[in-house]
Amino acid sequence: MVEIKAKSGDYVKISLIKKEYQGTLLETPKSEKGIVMLKLDSGYNIGIIRKEILKVKVIRKGFDKQEKIEIKKDKEKPNIAMIITGGTIAARLNPKKGGVDWLDTPESLFKFYPGLFEKVNIVKVEIPFMKASEDMDYKDWQKIARVAVRLLNDNNIKGIIITHGTDFLHYTSAALSFFLRDLNKPVVLTYSQRSIDRASSDANLNLQCSALAAISDIAEVMLVGHATSNDDFCYAMPGTKVRKMHTSRRDTFKVINATPFAKISPDYFQALSEYKIRQKGKVKLDTKFEEKIALVKVYPGQDPNILDYYARKKYKGIILEMSGLGHAPTRRARKSWINKLKEIQKKGVVVCAVAQTIYGRLNPWVYSNGRELLETGIIYLEDMLAETAFVKLGWVLGHKEWAKSKESIKEKMLENFAHELNDRLEE
Repeated sequence: MVEIKAKSGDYVKISLIKKEYQGTLLETPKSEKGIVMLKLDSGYNIGIIRKEILKVKVIRKGFDKQEKIEIKKDKEKPNIAMIITGGTIAARLNPKKGGVDWLDTPESLFKFYPGLFEKVNIVKVEIPFMKASEDMDYKDWQKIARVAVRLLNDNNIKGIIITHGTDFLHYTSAALSFFLRDLNKPVVLTYSQRSIDRASSDANLNLQCSALAAISDIAEVMLVGHATSNDDFCYAMPGTKVRKMHTSRRDTFKVINATPFAKISPDYFQALSEYKIRQKGKVKLDTKFEEKIALVKVYPGQDPNILDYYARKKYKGIILEMSGLGHAPTRRARKSWINKLKEIQKKGVVVCAVAQTIYGRLNPWVYSNGRELLETGIIYLEDMLAETAFVKLGWVLGHKEWAKSKESIKEKMLENFAHELNDRLEE
C-alpha cells in the first residue's frame, strides 16, 4: 500500500491504474478506514479505495493557519479600505468536513490573492459581522452603511471594497445605493461563486478588478464581477440594476434594463455609460427603513385573500410581481384581485407593481386588464427590479415625512435616486 505523505488540505494528484484525480485532500472519517477522501475542482467529494492508489503527488501545500504574511505598503499606490461580511469569498475549505468555514482573519484572504495589492494599499479592514447573505436583513445593511460612511469620509481612503455572499448581494447593493447619499467615492461590492482555495475560484479576478474600480472616478455603489465565465474581464454594474441570474456560473450577475458603468480587467479600464464622478463632499447616512413590507409573486388561480394576512399583520407596503406588462387576475378570472386590491389599500397598505419577466417595462394602458388594475390605485414601477423595489419601498416608508400620503409615497417611488429607473431600456 502506497505511503501518503500529503496532509489534509493539500492540493494533490492521485494516480490509479487507469485514471488520475486532482483535488484537495480531505480528512477521512474514522468510520471510512481504507478510503481516501478528495474534494474535486468541481466541488464534489469522492472516496477512493486506498489499495488502488499508485501515487499521491502534492501540487500545492494547504493553508496553514499559523502562517503569517506581511502586507507591505507602497507610498506610490493609492489607499483603499475593505469591509468583509462573509459569503463564499470569505470562506475556505475545511478538510475535516469537506465543506467551507469562514476565514478567521483578513490575512487569510490576502494570502491567497496577493495580486490585490499590485495597484493599491489596503490600509483599513473592517469586519462588522460574518454571515451568509441569506441570513442578512435590513439591520445588517444599515450596519454596513454606517461602517462605509466612516471609511468614505476618511480623506486618506480613495474608495472601498465590500466582500459579500452572492445569493442576496443585489439586495444589499440596492440598499447601499439608497442609504449612502451624496456619495463621494467608489463603493464596490464583490463576491465569488467558488471558495478562494479552489483552482476555479472567481475571487482573484473579481478582487483585482474591484481594486481598480475602487480607485476609479466612479462615485457610485456598484457590483464588480466576472463579465463572462472566463477569467478575462469584469463589469462594474449599477447597484440597483443588477441581479443574480444563475446558481453557479461565475458571471452570475447581469445588468438588467441598463448598461454597466465600466469594463475592467487587471490591465485596463473602459467606461461604458454615464455615472456620477468622485467629489470632495462628505457622504450622508440615510438608513431609515420600514421592515413591514413584503414581496409577493402573482400566479395563476392565486387567492387574493392572501393579502388579508399582510393587512392583519400591520404591513405597510407590498411589492407585487405581476405578469406581462403588469397583470393579475381581474373580473373575468374565477378569483379576481380587483376588489381585494381596493380593500387593502383603503386599509393603508401601499401596493406597488413590478414585472415577473425581469426584463422590460410595465405598461398597464395596453390591455383592459391592466387599466382595471391601475384604477385600483396600485403604483406601477416602470422597469424597476423586484428586489430593488422591495428595498426602496422599505426605505421610502421609513421616512415619516414621505409616508404621510399616498401621493407623496408614489412621487418618491417614481423618483430616480440611484439609477433604479431607466427611460431607455437596454439589453
